[in-house]
Amino acid sequence: MQTTLSEHARQLPRAEEAESILRTCVHCGFCNATCPTYQLLGDELDGPRGRIYLIKQVLEGNEVTQKTQQHLDRCLSCRNCETTCPSGVDYHNLLDIGRAVVDAAVPRSLGQRLLREGVRAVVPNPGLFKGLVSSGQIFRALLPNTLQVKLPRNVHPPKPRPTIRHTRHVLMLEGCVQPSLSPNTNAATARVLDRLGISVTPASEAGCCGAVDYHLDAQAAGLDRARRNIDAWWPSIENGAEAIVQTASGCGAFIKEYGHLLSNDPAYADKAKKVSALARDLVEVLRDEPLDKLGVESCQRLAFHCPCTLQHAQKLGGAVEAILTSPGFNLTAVPDSPLCCGSAGTYSITQPELPRQLRDNKLNALESGHPEVIVTANIGCQSHLDGAGRTPVRHWIELVEAALP
Repeated sequence: MQTTLSEHARQLPRAEEAESILRTCVHCGFCNATCPTYQLLGDELDGPRGRIYLIKQVLEGNEVTQKTQQHLDRCLSCRNCETTCPSGVDYHNLLDIGRAVVDAAVPRSLGQRLLREGVRAVVPNPGLFKGLVSSGQIFRALLPNTLQVKLPRNVHPPKPRPTIRHTRHVLMLEGCVQPSLSPNTNAATARVLDRLGISVTPASEAGCCGAVDYHLDAQAAGLDRARRNIDAWWPSIENGAEAIVQTASGCGAFIKEYGHLLSNDPAYADKAKKVSALARDLVEVLRDEPLDKLGVESCQRLAFHCPCTLQHAQKLGGAVEAILTSPGFNLTAVPDSPLCCGSAGTYSITQPELPRQLRDNKLNALESGHPEVIVTANIGCQSHLDGAGRTPVRHWIELVEAALP
């Protein structure tokens, strides 16, 4: 795609990157065939090719409107288009660049500003979030349905974590909402890793990965969170931590971007690159270990929902399925498995209509094989799908841990 950036756009910190990405696109349109919002809305501007064209117009100095912002806002950032694209267009980074320019030019309504700032204040704050979830559970019957579906149906309390006793050790991102919505996930992870001779070293100073801020009009705040996490993890990294484990694939996808996003920060570029290299989804750690020694056996019938951040962003589609199949879990077939469930971080809050349609479509696919339980690898997807009140949805590691002898 030929493009000529405006003088203003050329002054942007990521101007050269944006121009390079734009010129990679060849207008083929294969991306639209796998775009969830294009499939629902049928509007070229609600597909990747159309959004790329909108960003091109913006960076070439054309008028930026609320309609431009709306079409970019509707993107789930699922990155299915990147998996499909034969030209290797780095769409998600172009979208981040474009959104920042558009959001700086187009003021949002008061309601949208309050919503986004409220989400940014609550979600990355585990203590505040836990308090609100606890209060919500008490007054659940009094809440509107839009809030009820965001609360967990069944909270499985965490079992005790093992003591730190092994020479091999890893860090683990505890997450923002997962300790409240699915508190047993990280505890189950620690117990499984302990059985494999790996201890989890706590890093209480580490907080939100930064994705919530970064994708809600506050990219600088998101990168500041990334820097704080790097500082919190660095002593353990220097002390030999093998990996930084994420049990939420959405967080993992963002942490693996630290090296790229902070590449121009002289104080953090090298450290960020190291952190991204050490960032590993839980399945990446387990698939390299002798899992047969765990003695896990189960014939439970499961459907696995592979989050977009696992299969498209981290390119780990099929990895969890292989681990679950080995000890005997009976995995059902899932039609249209590459399509997004509609959670997409905070998207289900800021764009409520489309996520409900996508969720119901995804559940119909997941339930087509009549599973006892649906399992996934991302807390956002887990909460979003389980909120429909249909087949229970859990993190896959909880099922593995429950099957330990």
